[in-house]
Amino acid sequence: MEILFAIAIFGLAAAGLGLGLTLGRGPVRTSCGASAGLREGRCADCPLRRIADAVEAEQ
Repeated sequence: MEILFAIAIFGLAAAGLGLGLTLGRGPVRTSCGASAGLREGRCADCPLRRIADAVEAEQ
């Protein structure tokens, strides 16, 4: 019974993500992409942080 409950929960989550994408919302963000506005929230190895640092160095 628990397995069916878990499958139903994951199915609802996947359906919700798909529905949001279908209705014109942007793609799901990963944890690194979600913190794009927070420079201090990124880890040192984050490629987005290195890109932001390079852009700042050019300015």
